Amino acid sequence: MLGIRRRDFISLLGGAAAWPVTARAQQRMQVVGFLTLWSPGDTPPRTREFAQGLKEAGFVEGQNVVIAFRWAEGGYERLSALASDLVDLRVAVLFAAGGFSFTCPENCMPQ
Repeated sequence: MLGIRRRDFISLLGGAAAWPVTARAQQRMQVVGFLTLWSPGDTPPRTREFAQGLKEAGFVEGQNVVIAFRWAEGGYERLSALASDLVDLRVAVLFAAGGFSFTCPENCMPQ
């Protein structure tokens, strides 16, 4: 049979049968990290808009993407640890949202 032994042929078939399983394993859900200074109760419109933007790009939460939310709840000092946590999750993309307002002391802006 074209110089191939029966044992090699059976091994080849067995390996080919595993291809669909391997392909499915590689299609696992991607994780998107969402890091924010806000609290969960402060952000419903923002998180809905974020999920909608992902959906428009072809990423549907629970189908092919998981969003890992991390809330600093106003604690700037927590941001570093929360970011490290997301990096440890090996997120595919890290989205950092925030913003702050402050009153500038007299000498903070150049004249």
